Amino acid sequence: MAETLTTGEPLFRCRDARVYVDDKPIVRGVDLEIGRGELHVLMGPNGSGKSTLAAGLAGHPLYRLEGEVWLRGERIDGLTADERARRGLFLGFQYPVAVPGLAVGTFLRAAVEVQRGAAVELRTFRKELVDGLTQLGLPAAFAGRYLNDGFSGGEKKRLELVQLLLLRPAFALLDEIDSGLDVDALKLVAAGIQQAAQQGTAVLLVTHYQRILDHLRPDRVHVFREGAIVRSGDAALAAELDQHGYDWVAAPAAGG
Repeated sequence: MAETLTTGEPLFRCRDARVYVDDKPIVRGVDLEIGRGELHVLMGPNGSGKSTLAAGLAGHPLYRLEGEVWLRGERIDGLTADERARRGLFLGFQYPVAVPGLAVGTFLRAAVEVQRGAAVELRTFRKELVDGLTQLGLPAAFAGRYLNDGFSGGEKKRLELVQLLLLRPAFALLDEIDSGLDVDALKLVAAGIQQAAQQGTAVLLVTHYQRILDHLRPDRVHVFREGAIVRSGDAALAAELDQHGYDWVAAPAAGG
């Protein structure tokens, strides 16, 4: 899809994004801009609405989104989840689901062909897939296993990063992809996220742990509390949060 960005326009932006679950307001007006190749981190305590924001931006049908969402110069908030994905939005799940009977290689080749809009020669794809698996510390044999079936939590999260690197989306929402990872897996996942940004993907990493930032170089860090961004800064802000906790940053005023 041809981009319609004007000079200086961010690759992704949302304006007054509000998300409702069963008509209950969870996210209460978020403004955010992320440029090509930028890595932004959204941090906040459990229950603050971070994952709800990610689901709303991605078009989850159980979450009602109000406000404007733009990707590559096109407004996408009126599109379904699959249409947003075809426009270049990638969602890395907090809890990736297993799909018994669907091989990893078959799934990813189909996804890549849809994203690229053309058939991919099997030998070429196989090399890309094995390279991606190896980079994330997964054996080549995973290509023939059923998608996430019998995988450990860390293996599922690493496979999400393999998908990200193969698809090269315009914008990636990574919802707590660092949760449940051991130290070695955390380093591999962080390296994959950094590579995706270097390839030009705009990345929004949702987390409540500072530890992954020991291995990343975020452009911006945003603090999320009670459904709103209450402070933004550089990587030093995450270090302050690690020292002082989230209560150190004031929650938004009621009714805001």
